[in-house]
Amino acid sequence: MHEGLTKNISNSNLINQNVLGLKCRDCGKFFEIGNNYVCDECFGALDVLYNEEKIRFNKETVVFRESTLWRYKELLPFEPPEVILGIKAGFTPLIKSIRLAQYLGLKELYLKNDCVNPTYSFKDRPAALGVTAAIVFGMKYVGCASTGNLASATAAYAARANLPCLIFIPYNTEKAKIFQVQSYGARIIAVEGTYDDANRIASQAADIYHIGIVNINLRPYYVEGSKTLAYEVAEQLGWQAPDVFIVPTASGAMFNAICRGFEQLYNIDLIKRLPSKPVVAQAQGCNPIVDAFKKNKDYVDIIDKPNTIALSLAIGNPGDGTYVIRRLKEKGIAEDANDDEIIEGIKLLAKFEGIYCEPAGGVAIAVLKKLVEQGKIEKDEKVVCYITGNGLKTPEAIANSLPDPILIKPNIRYLEKVING
Repeated sequence: MHEGLTKNISNSNLINQNVLGLKCRDCGKFFEIGNNYVCDECFGALDVLYNEEKIRFNKETVVFRESTLWRYKELLPFEPPEVILGIKAGFTPLIKSIRLAQYLGLKELYLKNDCVNPTYSFKDRPAALGVTAAIVFGMKYVGCASTGNLASATAAYAARANLPCLIFIPYNTEKAKIFQVQSYGARIIAVEGTYDDANRIASQAADIYHIGIVNINLRPYYVEGSKTLAYEVAEQLGWQAPDVFIVPTASGAMFNAICRGFEQLYNIDLIKRLPSKPVVAQAQGCNPIVDAFKKNKDYVDIIDKPNTIALSLAIGNPGDGTYVIRRLKEKGIAEDANDDEIIEGIKLLAKFEGIYCEPAGGVAIAVLKKLVEQGKIEKDEKVVCYITGNGLKTPEAIANSLPDPILIKPNIRYLEKVING
């Protein structure tokens, strides 16, 4: 695997002409488009920089485009290659809640159902951009560090692009997610440790073997995919921002990207105001961002041993944690939920709205319920809850809290007690 990366850009025709380069979030240093991902001056994260004045994008044009995340291509770093476009990720339903909203006492609650993406989680979005970046930069191998959902998404897009794929996961990743990854032909490296251990090994592999690790050395482009969760919600609400949006949070990349997406729409005058209450939702057993926010810190303390059923959120050293804290201090809320509350959240969403989600979605619903009860979300506010992954990926999460099926003999008369009972 030593052949690796061609340092010259191999497919420059795919780069959006509105892209100026990369810019450090901390010191503002500018970089040319390439596979840089960390500032060489201050080690800050790099973001794609756009010439927003030249972006030609309007409400009328987008209506006639295909219903995928690529309908917002002017606001993304790349044009999609056909192999990536063809999988049709994004533009998932925004469902107006009826029963759950009534139960919580809310007038306008919307559920952004990313469970129905091609690999059944929101990770299709960043993976689509990350694998496209690997194609643009001529990489021969692609991979990721993952708690499960990004693993399957990256493996699927790598399969479409005919790129060998190497996935680094913690050893206790849910079996259903492992089977899904393996079905796409990727090779799995299970690390005896936490996600942060897997991430460290993946980072070293990226440097030594020149692998395109989508959430490490391709991260500036990878994170752009999650912005489309803001674009879609705004469009589906009639080009309006919600008052409140709730994001189940691990590394913080998704939360930052959604905030950035709304800000870009505001900057190009597609929405007239920004959301007033961005909400970070974490599992209590791995809540470094919530803990820092509640203690009014400027940094997050690392959690060495996450302990939660929400394994997809079990990142004890969140890469974007400091940036999330900065945003929350401007305006925002951070709250967590314990395992029992998460299980209740999963059940509430399934029982009232017919959406079966993994524990990350249960975290979002549990935090929503808690904030309503605390009076931090008011009944007249327009609320969007991001539901990020399908429950079929993690059936064991609620298995012990469900009743056994009702067993009857194969005769209709044995049903009488059930019907009348």
